Amino acid sequence: MAISSTMKKKKEKEEYWKRKELVFLVLYAIAFYAFIIHRSLQLSLDHESELYALRPGWLLPPRLNDVSDAQWRNFRANLPILFLVFALFALLANSLRALFSLKAKGMSFVWLLISLAYLSYLHGACVLFILSIASLNFLLVKIFAQTKYFSPVLWLFNMFFLLCNRVYEGYSFSIFGQQWAYLDNYRGTFRWHICFNFVILRMISFGYDYHWAHQDPLFDQQERSVQKEKFSFSIYLAYLVYAPVYIAGPIISFNAFVSQLDTPQNNYTVRDMSWYGLRWLFSFSLMELMTHLFRYNAFAISRLWKMLSPMDIFIIGYGVLNFMWLKFSLIWRFFRFWSLICGIEAPENMPRCINNCCNLESFWKNWHASYNKWLVRYMYIPLGGSQRKLLNIWVIFTFVAIWHDLEWKLLSWAWLTCLFFIPEMVVKSAANTLQVESAFGEFLFREISAAGGAITITCLMVANLVGYVIGPSGINWLFSQFLSRQGLPVMGGMFITFYVGTKLMFHIDDAKQRKH
Repeated sequence: MAISSTMKKKKEKEEYWKRKELVFLVLYAIAFYAFIIHRSLQLSLDHESELYALRPGWLLPPRLNDVSDAQWRNFRANLPILFLVFALFALLANSLRALFSLKAKGMSFVWLLISLAYLSYLHGACVLFILSIASLNFLLVKIFAQTKYFSPVLWLFNMFFLLCNRVYEGYSFSIFGQQWAYLDNYRGTFRWHICFNFVILRMISFGYDYHWAHQDPLFDQQERSVQKEKFSFSIYLAYLVYAPVYIAGPIISFNAFVSQLDTPQNNYTVRDMSWYGLRWLFSFSLMELMTHLFRYNAFAISRLWKMLSPMDIFIIGYGVLNFMWLKFSLIWRFFRFWSLICGIEAPENMPRCINNCCNLESFWKNWHASYNKWLVRYMYIPLGGSQRKLLNIWVIFTFVAIWHDLEWKLLSWAWLTCLFFIPEMVVKSAANTLQVESAFGEFLFREISAAGGAITITCLMVANLVGYVIGPSGINWLFSQFLSRQGLPVMGGMFITFYVGTKLMFHIDDAKQRKH
C-alpha cells in the first residue's frame, strides 16, 4: 500500500510539472506567433512596391492580393467553372447510378464518357496521346502479368514515358507527319503531360493490382476482394481518367477505386460531407486572409529574400512552407470532396497540420499522404520494405523528384531529405532498444527527443527551401547567412522555438492517448 501511495504521489507530481510546462509552452507559442505576424505585416508593407504578381484584392479592398504562385492563381481563377462542372457531373453520375442500379461495369462507362468530355476540354486532341499510351500499358500488363519480367517491363515502360513526356513537352502531332500538324492547333487549355504524371501512378497501380490478383491465394488475402473480370479495359480507362481526381489527386489504388465503383463509399454521411465542405470554405477564407496580409510567396519568387536579414529570411521561409501546406490542402480537399459526393472515397492528403510534425517519417506520412501510401504499396514493399530501408529511401525520393519535374533543385531536395533521414533512422533504432525505467530516464529521453525534433524540423525547412525556393545554388549563401555573427543568434532562437514546438506536439499526443 505504501509503495502504491508513493507511486501515486510521484505520478501526481509529474502531472503537476507537465501542466506547468504546458502553460509555459503555450505562452511561448503565443508570443512567437504574435512576433511572426507583426514582422510579416511589416515586411509586406515595407516591400510591397518591389514585389511581383500582386493584384487588387477583394477580401480587404485597400490591400493587394499575393497571387504570385501560378498553381494557386490558376486554381483560384477557375473555381467558378470547377464548381459548376463539379455540380453537373456529380448530379449526372449519381442520378444514373440510382435510376438504373448501376454497378462497376455500368458506372465505368458513365464515368468514362463524363471524364472523356472533361479531358477533351482540358487537352483537346492531346487526349489521343493519353489513350494511346494507356492502351499500350494495358496490353503490356495483360501479356506480362504472370511472368517474371512483369516488374521491370512495367517500370521501364512507365519511366520511359514519364521522361519523354517532359523532354518533348507533350510531343507535337507534326512528328507523325505534316498531315497531322493541324491538330497542334487544338491542344486544349491545360498541358496534358503535366496531368499524365498522375495517370502514370494509376497505370502502375492497375498493373500491380492485376499482377497480385494472379498470385498464390496465400500471398495477400486482401487482393482477393477484386474479381479478375473487374480488370477490364473500360474499368481501367475509367480509373485512369476519373474526373474528380484526374488533375491533382488524391491518388487511389485500382482495387479501392473499383470496389467503390461497385458499392459507393459509406464512411461519410451527408452530414459528414457537409461539414467537410464547410471546413474547406473556412480554410479558403484563411488562405484569402493570408495572401492579402502577407507576401511570403511573392518574396520567394521576387528573390527579395536575398536582401533580408537572417531573422526575416527565417520568417519568409517559414511562411512559404505554411502557404504551400494550405495551398495543397485546399486543392486536394476540393477534389477529394468532389469524389466523395460521387461515391469514391480517396485518401486524405493532408491529415495533419505541417506545424504538428516533429520527425521526417511522420511529416512524409502526412504530406501528400495518398502519394506516400502509393509509394509504400508499389515501391517500398516490393523493394524489400524495412529490411532495405536505407537503400529504399534513396530510390524512392529520387523517383519522387523525377516524377515532380526534371530539375536539379528537386533532385537536391530529394537527396538532402535522404541524408537527413539517416541520423533519424539511427536514433530511432537506438531508442527502440533503450529501456527507460526511472522517472529521470524518462525525462531525459523526452528532452533528447525534443532536441532531436528541433533538429529535424530545421533540416526539413532547409530541404524544402532548397527544393522549392532557393535551389541548390543558394545552399552556400543560406549557410553563410545563418553562420554569420548576425545569423547565429537567429539559429539559436530557431532551435529553441522548434524545441518548444516539439514539446507542444508531445503534449498534444499525450492528450490524444488519454482520450482514447
